[in-house]
Amino acid sequence: MAPMTPSGLQPGDSLDRFTIVDAIGHGAFSDVYLAEEQGGRRVVIKLPHDALMGDVSAFDRFRREMEIDGKLDHPGIQHSYDLGEDRSRPYLVLEYIDGITLREVLSTERKLPAPRAVDVALQLSAAMASAHELGIAHRDLKPENILVTPKGRVVVTDFGIALMAGARRLTWRWLTSTMGTPDYMAPEQVEGKRGDARTDVYALGIILYEMLLGRVPWEGDNPLVVMAQHVNAPLPSLRAADSMIPAPLEAIVTKCLRKDPDERYANAGELHADLDSWQDLDVSSFAFGEDRAPSSLKAKGGLPLLIAGISIGFIVASGLFIAAFMALSHR
Repeated sequence: MAPMTPSGLQPGDSLDRFTIVDAIGHGAFSDVYLAEEQGGRRVVIKLPHDALMGDVSAFDRFRREMEIDGKLDHPGIQHSYDLGEDRSRPYLVLEYIDGITLREVLSTERKLPAPRAVDVALQLSAAMASAHELGIAHRDLKPENILVTPKGRVVVTDFGIALMAGARRLTWRWLTSTMGTPDYMAPEQVEGKRGDARTDVYALGIILYEMLLGRVPWEGDNPLVVMAQHVNAPLPSLRAADSMIPAPLEAIVTKCLRKDPDERYANAGELHADLDSWQDLDVSSFAFGEDRAPSSLKAKGGLPLLIAGISIGFIVASGLFIAAFMALSHR
């Protein structure tokens, strides 16, 4: 007998007009399944945990994800098939993409040749430019949320903590800050701010840095150490580590990773324009001064208070995850 998944679905089970084929992912808030709809088309179903549907904030976040997915329409973004039909329970129906994550690519190849890294970054920035034009910021871009098909198509997935311009905050400040991924979090996210298109530009810069060099710029024994480096540590030079990396690409990455959001590209569209002509860029036109942290973190004692707040956020988040797990295990 196939093992029971946390949401209680097994291969062969029916969910409205879909038949579950396999479980392909389990998260703190939802489970992801490969399914087949009537007619044979394969899709991905994202099913929130029952234990969290009674939580108003969690359910509001899920509804926001449904709304955001319905607005996005770009070949570089996983397509939503939600048509507003009546269902037996809330869930998302998404495009099935036959590919592997960029994380799997990097785990195998470690780093990518500059032309290939630029091709991936061009596709990512084009996809995110379309989202930014709609006022949507992903806020959790990372190689695990990027799929690469055998033909080289690059697709952004998982807008679970995305933000639409003008939308109200759904979670507590410090808890929100822990919902990103430390290696790719911009300083303003570490600070607990909501983030915007420039936050995605920062994550894209980290991803390009990692593709070119085979590692992220800041590493540490725990997430708090990494987050503190995003706020305070200077950016390690790409070309000092590998002189074969072209100077224009280092300049682009450096602009993406400025600690002050106002000194980055304003959106992914601006980044895409420079990536598209990177070989013709005049490096001397990139004038970088002192790399400053956001002013609110400069106040005396600001960083210790920040770290304390983030620590509390992790404790609260851990408690929520444990509670959800216990509720599921006793069903």
